[in-house]
Amino acid sequence: MPLRATLIRLGIAAAGGALVAGAASPALASDDWGDHHGHHGHHPKYYKGRVNAPGGLNLRDRPTRGSAVIGFVPQGQEVSIFCKTPGESVRGNHLWYLLTDGTWAWGAAHYIDNIGPTPRWC
Repeated sequence: MPLRATLIRLGIAAAGGALVAGAASPALASDDWGDHHGHHGHHPKYYKGRVNAPGGLNLRDRPTRGSAVIGFVPQGQEVSIFCKTPGESVRGNHLWYLLTDGTWAWGAAHYIDNIGPTPRWC
């Protein structure tokens, strides 16, 4: 199976888990969708972020620090974010972003500053 298809399937599986977790936890289910932020439910296809990790950020095939490293982004580089999901906590932050730059890979949200709106849930 091609790598991209495998990563997409992993992302879909992780997203399914995030939906279950979000349904079970009101804190995880809240985000900035809806009228109270003036977006009226309309979101861009991709969100933007900037890597703040000293020395750069390893990108992984799952939202965990122990999963395989499949990419790398230098500190200061802008990245394209598709969505966010809960994963392994990194320095107290349990959110991970699914990045779309070149390949589909996960980056710990702790090391990515949002540019503009907060990404939607996967």
